[in-house]
Amino acid sequence: MGVSAGFAGGRSMTMDTLVRMTRRTGGPAAARRLAVPERMSLPLGCDAVVVPADLAARALPHLPRVGCVFADGTQWWWIVPADSDYAMTWPEPVRYVPGAVLPEVPRTLPELLHAPDGTVPYTPPIPLYLALCQVTGAAPAWSTPVTA
Repeated sequence: MGVSAGFAGGRSMTMDTLVRMTRRTGGPAAARRLAVPERMSLPLGCDAVVVPADLAARALPHLPRVGCVFADGTQWWWIVPADSDYAMTWPEPVRYVPGAVLPEVPRTLPELLHAPDGTVPYTPPIPLYLALCQVTGAAPAWSTPVTA
């Protein structure tokens, strides 16, 4: 099946031609993501919670399990299962990054700071959320009073 190119003569292009043209022009750049060690699997997808290094170090003792953590000097990147932001408002200055996508122009690339012994790279998101609420002085969203 061809796609009409709107040229004089009614030529059509095949999907292969369109794909080659996109590759030749560069197309959209692929997002760079944090890379977990090869021995690990991501059965639940992968997002990241980015925390200033000083807060991250203070939250660490409050966690029952620590998954893969990356650091770039000023921030720690905690690997959590995809959609770990569902029904949670992460406290400031924490950032939630779907897909564990790195900024287009990172200051420095995050390096692996910690990897667990097993094959799953996740830090449990609820204990991480609670620990970060504690060190930032924020109340967990579900403990905020609901008004009518």
